[in-house]
Formats: sequence, structure tokens, C-alpha cells
Amino acid sequence: MSKLVADQADGLRRLLSHTPTRIVAVAGIGRGDGATTTAMNLGAALVHQGKDVLLLDEHGPAADSVCAVWGVDPLGSLADVADRRLTCEGAVARAGCGVGVLPALPGVRHADADPRLLCPGGVILVDAVFDSEGRLSALAQLADELVLVLRPNAASITSAYAGIKRLHYAHGLKQLRFLVNGVSSVEEAQKVTTNLANTGSRYLAVSLEPAGWVRADPHLADARRLGETVVEAFPASPAAVDFRRIAGDMGRWPWRAAPPRRTRNTESAEQALRAAMAPARSAYASGAVAA
Repeated sequence: MSKLVADQADGLRRLLSHTPTRIVAVAGIGRGDGATTTAMNLGAALVHQGKDVLLLDEHGPAADSVCAVWGVDPLGSLADVADRRLTCEGAVARAGCGVGVLPALPGVRHADADPRLLCPGGVILVDAVFDSEGRLSALAQLADELVLVLRPNAASITSAYAGIKRLHYAHGLKQLRFLVNGVSSVEEAQKVTTNLANTGSRYLAVSLEPAGWVRADPHLADARRLGETVVEAFPASPAAVDFRRIAGDMGRWPWRAAPPRRTRNTESAEQALRAAMAPARSAYASGAVAA
């Protein structure tokens, strides 16, 4: 049995498993907050935990982008998949750790199909960017969770406060999670998370939930020079341990967003996906492909 049919059968089993696909947007208000590094490490940690992960990159070609760091070159973009010029597997590039990477530039029409269909039963991470007015892209707005990455210093925290205000007014955002990156100690992390959570509820009219923290770790720079995440290159390092802990917690985050409303476009996309998997369906039903 060919690898293609085996892969299709595996995709069919995920499609029929009825496991919800979680979309998590990861963003940083300021440069250097480490949002892209966070998204990549969470993706690698989730794959290690047995999850199917698709990382949608809104940053485009840049020296510090997901594709540049991992050294991958997707054959297409989310727009190509949405408009059916390419299949998802035909467009996606796979990093060495197993995370699928697909460019998804803001402002490019991605059709109305639900992106959850691209990764049934898995996790979609969006390496999100804000526009010039501090708003999220239409894709990031579909996320079940927004994780804001910030540093434990006054400038980063002040920028985060301002950014949260803009998000609240632009999107009516009432809750988000935040991750404190580069803490020197657990005590520092706990102090920052407590102050942020209290300030959010008291002054910003937004519920701020801590997603966790990542310790400052020289292995992060070493891993980047190797073109890998710290989770891949140095799994016993403090930062890798922290990323794996956060990834494990993500599966226990309560579902806050209502399931996406089914539309005619969504139903058509589901029918197309099932039709594309028809060869695998018959092979799986006949027992030619092992479960």
C-alpha cells in the first residue's frame, strides 16, 4: 500500500474521530518578545505529545520567520489551499520535528472555509501579526485562544497594556492569555502574572489568564543557530521543560469560543475533503490499511 493512501487513511480516521481542532493565535506586541519562537516551540512540544500540528505563518518571508529558522520552503500558501489550487499536504512544508508550516499573509483572501478542516482533530497555531492599528487579522480572530507573549520588563508590560486596550476596543475582546518570556526565576514569573491578571480585571475590563512562563535560557540562541527549536535540540534545558509544560496545559484549557457556524462554503469544503479521501476510505474499510 502506497504511503499516499496510508496518509489519506490516517487523515480520514482523524476526520471521523470528531475530536475538536483547537486554533491558538500567538502574538507579541513588541519586537523581541519572542512570539515566533514561542509558536515554534509549542508546535514542536505538541507534536512530541502526539498532536497533529499546523503552524500558519502570518509574517511572510523574513530572516527571523518560521520558514527561515526551520529552513523549510512551502510550495504554496493558505490562499492556494483555500482556493483549491493546491491541497493542504501539497502546499505544506514539514519541519524536522513534524510541524506543518503554511504561509498565511494577512490581507490575502483565504475564502470562507473553516481552517479547522486543514488539521482535523489537531492543533492549529497562528504566528499572528497586528496591523498598524493594533488589530488582529481575520484568521487570528477565528482562534479559540489568543496568547500574548511579553517580557518581564517595564517597557514590554507597558506595551502589552496598551495593546490589550486596543484589542478590547477593536474586537470587543474580553479575555486572552499571556505568556511571560525570559523570566529569571519562578518568583519573578509569579509576581508578573499576578500583577497582570489583577490589572486586567480591574482597569482593562479584560480577563487575563496566565498561559505560563519560560525561563531565560542560553540554549534558545544555541538552538536557533542550529535551525531548530530548543524543544528539539536541547530537550532537558529549562526553556524546553517550560514549553512542554505549557503545551501539556493547552489541552486542558476550557473551550471559550462557540463552534464555528456551518455555512454553505464550509459544507462544500467538507464534501471536497471527503471526496479526496475516497480511495483511502475504501482501503481502510477493507482492512488493507492498518488502524
